[in-house]
Amino acid sequence: MNPAGDSGRDNGAEARRFARAQHSGVLSTLSRRVDGFPFGSVAPFILDHAGRPVILISSLAEHTRNIDADPRVSLIVQPYAPDMQVTGRITVLGRAEKLADKSALGPRYLRFHPQAADYFAMHDFSFYRIEPVRIRWIGGFGRIHWVEPEQYLLPPSPLAEQEEGILAHMNTDHADSLRDYCRHVHGVETANAEMIGIDADGFDVRGDADMLRFAFATPVADAQAARQALVALARAARAATA
Repeated sequence: MNPAGDSGRDNGAEARRFARAQHSGVLSTLSRRVDGFPFGSVAPFILDHAGRPVILISSLAEHTRNIDADPRVSLIVQPYAPDMQVTGRITVLGRAEKLADKSALGPRYLRFHPQAADYFAMHDFSFYRIEPVRIRWIGGFGRIHWVEPEQYLLPPSPLAEQEEGILAHMNTDHADSLRDYCRHVHGVETANAEMIGIDADGFDVRGDADMLRFAFATPVADAQAARQALVALARAARAATA
């Protein structure tokens, strides 16, 4: 038994699950124009299935030129709150790498950021993935941890390849369950609910104008495990209204 290792994995999982529910942060790069000073930019992002941030940026942008000269970056992610000092936040320090092919992640990115469709279509926009070197996780007042990549990242699983099939099935055959999930977990009544992403930690639903995150009690690794978790949630939602 390794209490320190177990604690680190717990902190890593908590940090990753927190980041899954966010879709915009501040990217800091090392400025070429102003002699290595930190340069901050607003950065919409998604996490890939392992938990690595992926950003869509133009080759003409200042931050992209900085990355191409020095790939060391940090991404801080924190939702707005009246008291920003006591809310959770995560800072991912890592190296940004341009992905040669943007078609593989394109559908997933655009489900979360449909407003980026015009940017995605432009030839000068590419995906850059941040490979974490270390993660700073602040879960609230007094809950401050450094997390190593191996404690934060998930191993490869079939779920990445199965995601689009799961979404198609849920949106075609189980729209009623999606609305039930929104009501049961978030107390949100929605006329239209669409599952836009599923990963080992949970899934995301766009309900009318809201994007809602649903966490699994334990991580799932494939479509069968995801199905069991979704069925259990559907039963709990129905039981709550019985």
